[in-house]
Amino acid sequence: MAAKKIKKGTMVRVLREALEGSVEAQASDQRFSSYVFETDGEILEVDGDYALIQWGAVPTPNAWLRLDQLEIL
Repeated sequence: MAAKKIKKGTMVRVLREALEGSVEAQASDQRFSSYVFETDGEILEVDGDYALIQWGAVPTPNAWLRLDQLEIL
């Protein structure tokens, strides 16, 4: 991730191993839908160490995740 900068419009995938067991996972339902890991997401906004992600292929709510939990496509 260091070689590329995540910014608005960047396409990403969520890294399962980084999300499962994280503080964010512990703060919500830990039964993640498969689309979170299998569908490309688009960054809508970046604020500090977090990014707001939209999954356009499926009708789902947007989510804030840490940048280190994302893989740039």
